Amino acid sequence: MAKLTINEARCKGCGLCITACPKQILALSDKINEKGYNPVMMTDQEKCIGCAFCATMCPDTVIKVEK
Repeated sequence: MAKLTINEARCKGCGLCITACPKQILALSDKINEKGYNPVMMTDQEKCIGCAFCATMCPDTVIKVEK
């Protein structure tokens, strides 16, 4: 199983990772980070396949995928 880590403090909530995820397990959070953005959150860790499409699409490299 893959482990996905999101640096919520640096996330700008652009949503590119959300559209890139083939399992559709990423969504914008309701909470707001220090910069005033709604960061991305994972909705179901168990469904993550570790493809790292989300990390590849992230312009700010705030997503880390470990297998």
